[in-house]
Amino acid sequence: MNLQSIFTELQQVDGEFFDRLEHVSRRGLFSSLTRKTVAVAAPAIMASALTNAYGQSSQLPQNVVDVLNFALLLEYLESDFYEIGTNTPGLIPDQHKLAFEYIRRHEELHVKLLKKVLGDKAIPKPAFDYSAKGNFPDTFSNFQTFAAVSQAFEDTGVRAYKGQAPNLMNDKPILETALQIHATEATHAARIRYLRGQKGWIPLASSSGLPQAAAAVYAGEDNVVQKGINLASLLNGQVPLEGITEAFDEPLTREQVTAIVSPFLA
Repeated sequence: MNLQSIFTELQQVDGEFFDRLEHVSRRGLFSSLTRKTVAVAAPAIMASALTNAYGQSSQLPQNVVDVLNFALLLEYLESDFYEIGTNTPGLIPDQHKLAFEYIRRHEELHVKLLKKVLGDKAIPKPAFDYSAKGNFPDTFSNFQTFAAVSQAFEDTGVRAYKGQAPNLMNDKPILETALQIHATEATHAARIRYLRGQKGWIPLASSSGLPQAAAAVYAGEDNVVQKGINLASLLNGQVPLEGITEAFDEPLTREQVTAIVSPFLA
């Protein structure tokens, strides 16, 4: 889960959230960061902003606690996945180790951020089933399976974040920063897809080499209607349906993301 989307959900459950940040220039939160460093540095800056906004964790409104704990659950899931994977001898080929190590570091930072902000209200880390109830029985003994589950997590994360983007339309500085971070996350997803021999983008609602159990990750990606315009009819065969769907990513709702993640909970 991209942590910038937490701002969106906090704004929804706490109408005074941005008022609490009056002491900070919203654009200034990230103005000193380059695109290359923002994905790593953002968690620390967001932790400071949230702490200053609400004070000690004991003062966090319950609805805000719920939002942050939902994010923490997802970060636990991904952080443990990459922690186990990168520390399993012989699992990841040498040419891919660095990429997965960087992703692991990002997820570790995300967990540390959320636990710091939540304090004693943070949910404990649950047990995970990375076989997803037997659908991926060799996740940590077969690199192809490990990479497939990674792809499922990354593609889900990008679509989940996109589902929250419209809620930032009235807050341009935050939206701009969110898109910078989102671009980095999308690059990660494309990298995993490429190393699996897949296209960097999603064609139709194809499972992209994943088992049918992961079909929900790509549900709705075969949509050809954008802003009320049926592109298939408009182009009348000039562009194949696959090409049309590849040109647009579709969002996922929080409920859809929860359904995708649930099988990985032990």
